Amino acid sequence: MTEDRESLIERVEIVTFEYETAGAQIDSSFRAAGSKTYGPGAIGKDKRYAIRIRAGGGATGEYVMRRIPGALEQTLGLAPLLLGRRFQEREGLYMMMRRNQRSIHSIGLGALDIALWDLAGKAASMPLTDLLGGYRKRLPAYVSTHNSDRAGNLDSKEAIAEFAQYCVGLGFRGFKIHGWHDGDPREEADMVRHVRKQVGPSPSLMLDPACVFDSFADALYVGRACDDAGYLWYEDPLRSSGLGAFAHKKLREKLDVLILQTERVLGPEPKADFLLAGGTDALRVDPNYDLGVTGTMKIVHFAESLGVDVELHGPGPVKRHVMSAVRNTNFYEIANASPGFEDCTPPYYSCGYTDDIRRIDPDGSVPVPLGAGMGVTYDWEFIDAHKTDQAIFCR
Repeated sequence: MTEDRESLIERVEIVTFEYETAGAQIDSSFRAAGSKTYGPGAIGKDKRYAIRIRAGGGATGEYVMRRIPGALEQTLGLAPLLLGRRFQEREGLYMMMRRNQRSIHSIGLGALDIALWDLAGKAASMPLTDLLGGYRKRLPAYVSTHNSDRAGNLDSKEAIAEFAQYCVGLGFRGFKIHGWHDGDPREEADMVRHVRKQVGPSPSLMLDPACVFDSFADALYVGRACDDAGYLWYEDPLRSSGLGAFAHKKLREKLDVLILQTERVLGPEPKADFLLAGGTDALRVDPNYDLGVTGTMKIVHFAESLGVDVELHGPGPVKRHVMSAVRNTNFYEIANASPGFEDCTPPYYSCGYTDDIRRIDPDGSVPVPLGAGMGVTYDWEFIDAHKTDQAIFCR
């Protein structure tokens, strides 16, 4: 009975906070559609929410989630359902939360699921990688640029190539380009070939236009440049936000470069349908979007059974732990870097965790944090100092 009481979830706390980011701004132009870009002297705001789930025995699981539209409201709606339930029963909690919000895709479920995995690791004094059966302690990494702009930061093919050479010189084995919002296929294709010419044949190069091309013909034109330049993958070219399998199947039939989709096709079942419909060569997965660690591992194992690769979207401790247990993947992504943003680490860690591109190992790898749970410590003084709201649910 004592063991059961120690396993029961007693309290869920959700704190919203926001902080300023120097040099970042939201581009509200028609083509950019709200993407974060570089602006000299600009001050942006990053909005997040932090979760703490405490069990009766005192163990606490934590996670910080970006304020994706709708996610906070979903998390707040689900949090009370966890009270009085055993934190070890993550599969059952996952199913219960999915059914509760079955009329929508609940991105907010992911944050709670990740915190539950962190709680399980801390209660067992084990890192998340061990709970997942992880076997890799270091992960090959690549840099992906923030959306290139015209403000003096990655504003030309020469500037992008120079930054790619710099990153390769640091040790990175791969480099992914987010092109310009202009959606000019000829300029993009010229840039694709130029960067390959400058960095040479060895580094893996990838292109993610971030859904800027209006027509299939434009996406095909740039895809053929990726073929010519030997790119590893081509991701989200079409303005339809990567949601339609048919158009991407046509791209696959006409191109040699791997098509990487499903960043915005969310959850295990829609991703399975998209893949089986022929819409992609590899799957993009993200515990934040794809219903936590539990949902992500379902996708990983489905893809593995079909001989299909998965690629984790974006950086962060939970992504490192998941990747440590995944065979069918290639790279860890350090995202939204540029000459103006070499350190992409959020400021709410107090343990030295970093995604600063200058901290890459010479062999191009990053470590998996090996402390209990996710192996990181959040700076709650920073979070509380920037708090905008708080909700507490107790038994």
